[in-house]
Amino acid sequence: MQKKSIASRGFWLMIVGGMLTGMGNGSVFGAALMCFLGRGEFGDWGGWYGQAYDPHTFTGFIDWCMIVFGLAYIFILSVSFSRHDALENPA
Repeated sequence: MQKKSIASRGFWLMIVGGMLTGMGNGSVFGAALMCFLGRGEFGDWGGWYGQAYDPHTFTGFIDWCMIVFGLAYIFILSVSFSRHDALENPA
């Protein structure tokens, strides 16, 4: 029986851990950016239904920052898991 790779065994850990870490960092980034820039050109705060994800609104920009950071952390974890697997289980 062949042992599964670390990346396949840690799939849900990559998804959940990456999104939690990335979205946490994205919210801090978005909040710091908004504190630095102010409301600027955002005419609407965008907190209801689909407007909450419209990047042209105040809240939508922060939500998209969180989603992009979450996906970036999933990618970082997938690369690190596959490289760790290559070190642990040489072919």
